[in-house]
Amino acid sequence: MTPDLIDKYSSPVPRYTSYPTTPHFDAAIGNDTYRAWLAALPAEATLSLYLHIPFCDRLCWFCGCHTKQTHRYAPVARYLGALGHEIAAVAGALDGRGRVTAIHLGGGSPTLLSPDDLRHLAGMLGQAFPVADTVEFSVEIDPNDMNAAKIDALAEIGITRASLGVQDFDPRVQAAINRIQSFADTRAVVDALRARGVGSVNLDLLYGLPFQSVETLLASVDQVISLRPERIALFGYAHVPWMKKHQTQIADDTLPDVYQRFEQAQAAAERIVAAGYERIGLDHFALPGDALARAARQGRLRRNFQGYTVDEADALLGFGASSIGKLPQGYVQNTVATGMYEQQVEKDGVAVARGFALRPSDRVRSYAIERLMCGLGFTPAELRARFGADAEPVIREARLVAGFDWNGFVTMDERGFRVTEAGRPFVRTVAAAFDAYLGQGTARHSVAV
Repeated sequence: MTPDLIDKYSSPVPRYTSYPTTPHFDAAIGNDTYRAWLAALPAEATLSLYLHIPFCDRLCWFCGCHTKQTHRYAPVARYLGALGHEIAAVAGALDGRGRVTAIHLGGGSPTLLSPDDLRHLAGMLGQAFPVADTVEFSVEIDPNDMNAAKIDALAEIGITRASLGVQDFDPRVQAAINRIQSFADTRAVVDALRARGVGSVNLDLLYGLPFQSVETLLASVDQVISLRPERIALFGYAHVPWMKKHQTQIADDTLPDVYQRFEQAQAAAERIVAAGYERIGLDHFALPGDALARAARQGRLRRNFQGYTVDEADALLGFGASSIGKLPQGYVQNTVATGMYEQQVEKDGVAVARGFALRPSDRVRSYAIERLMCGLGFTPAELRARFGADAEPVIREARLVAGFDWNGFVTMDERGFRVTEAGRPFVRTVAAAFDAYLGQGTARHSVAV
């Protein structure tokens, strides 16, 4: 892979956890629209719930999430009260319809919550919604927040999958991103979760961090592999200080350039695959027996705002400040500012600030982009079977896109439009070729590698 090719295909583009992407949401979608969309869900609909906890007891400088630092628990407790109002309001709008098949606690740091509040939150969900016995209940964990009482509480509420942020174990890198976390502490939390019956563990790594090199990253990769998590995520650090002001604490001259980022990503991926993991989409890896690997092999892999998933629910309902939901009609996003969110849900039950109503052409492009991100390709036959005549413009575009000079990264033949294995690192760039909204507005994105 030459520097010229890396330059050519690594231009900033979206991560495509949705289509259209969030910069194109608008305020025409509000609370009334959300209630109408909820009321239209059929009684047999399956539901996935995402709850956003926008607090941390320290602010990691690499973080791109909507979160805030707090050393007091009072704001957290107040926020949980507002979250309860929203849960009750959405449950009322559904009026018993739907069945919950997946729950995800994200943040921020959901494990900042006290054991009693973790139990209380799970209890509220169980009272508000019909929850399937087979529900997948996942949580994002900061190992520094954890103790035996919290791990006991997570086990008690039925957590089935835990996602632990690692980023990098190198002390110099950790100091540069304000994320001090030892391997011993991480291992202790993983062992404790497994001892309590949590059957799936995901560990997150980042490349492209300050002072990071291939050698230091591979050392962290080896430590992660030694814990044998069921899944590993290998994300590229998104340096977006114009959006996240705390990232200005990371000096630009400490960051690897785009060629070094590419080298880090490829070396880490090769090490993980050599350890027996299957490559999933752009940046995930899973053991062969894991549900994510099985879904990828069977063409059932999905992608949403939490990344790669096996979640096939009919609707994703987001709760909490900044959270995003997706219903059959389109997307909704809550107010980002925590204080304003609390005021709005206490007044009106829900706090939708903006969203997007999907048109037929959006649905075709959304599906094509998701299939590219999940399975590196799509076929004209599957687009026509799902979308009929609405698929034809995208099929024509696929032929045109395949005719570009992709240096062997893209093909189209009787089997369909495909990103080759050599092109996998640039699949976001390929997906962007089908994005009808890219370039509209002022949104800025992170580099594609």
